[in-house]
Amino acid sequence: MAERQVAVDALGEPRFRARQLSVHYFGRFTADAAQLTDLPRGRRDLLARELLPALLTPVRTLTADEDMTRKTLWRLFDGALVESVLMRYPDRTTLCASSQAGCGMACPFCATGQAGLQRNLSPAEIVEQVVAAARVAGRPSNVVFMGMGEPLANYRAVLTAIRRITDAVPDGLGMSARGVTVSTVGLVPRIHQLAAEGLPVTLALSLHAPDDELRDELVPVNTRWPVREVVQAAWEYARATGRRVSIEYALMRDVNDQPERADLLGRLLRSYDRRGWVHVNLIPLNPTPGSRWTASRPRDEREFARRLRDAGIPTTVRDTRGREIDAACGQLAAQG
Repeated sequence: MAERQVAVDALGEPRFRARQLSVHYFGRFTADAAQLTDLPRGRRDLLARELLPALLTPVRTLTADEDMTRKTLWRLFDGALVESVLMRYPDRTTLCASSQAGCGMACPFCATGQAGLQRNLSPAEIVEQVVAAARVAGRPSNVVFMGMGEPLANYRAVLTAIRRITDAVPDGLGMSARGVTVSTVGLVPRIHQLAAEGLPVTLALSLHAPDDELRDELVPVNTRWPVREVVQAAWEYARATGRRVSIEYALMRDVNDQPERADLLGRLLRSYDRRGWVHVNLIPLNPTPGSRWTASRPRDEREFARRLRDAGIPTTVRDTRGREIDAACGQLAAQG
């Protein structure tokens, strides 16, 4: 708010205009000059243009699940493309947001990873994805940083965006930090940094393999921070924050879905003594066109989940929404 006050002051306006504009944007989800009716008529266009600029331009929106799932491809001011997915359920609304245009982690089964990194998103570009969702379906109950990009590789912008999302209106959107999930492939120093922020957000670790030999191939950053070190960092995050960590595991046919790997994952997660510290989220892979990576057979998926549960690890299989609208992150952007 202090920075917004400086901005309105530079335009020759009284500082209380910052609060007025913030109420409109964070409380009413509007940046339309015509709706800024508590501002002087002759100044509305200027204030909206200078302080509420258009950050995202919709290129294409696809819907599925009787309009309960909406995927939007956005063009940023410099032509970069990013995606967000809005998912509505009977009891909640979740936005999957992007933190980067592209991604530099180079995971071979991921459309975004194969596109490479174009640039980081600004905090405003991240927050605007949430506000755009709120204009469609009201303030989301959950925001998951599982869209395009590695959130912890754009750490400062993502943390700033989270604080804007969770600050009370009019300083921010007024969401609960417990409704925010930050996904990472395992940037260990940033996991430790996030644990010290004092924000009770959920950490989701994209593991995808319980052994270094396979994970080196699936998640190349594993060669720097191997499986045991990454899982240790996740456990320390749970211990420091009191928040249960989610282990994300994309099941790929005949690659990482063997029974012995389920058993290895179960032993790995059970080796930590904090009760209830972890939950495994099995993800049926949404394959990209022409990719050799494809989803596991249903029977293998069921067996993998059963073995984890028998090992005492809480396990669910993610709801597979939006396959018909290319809902895997990066698929729309790859099409342009």
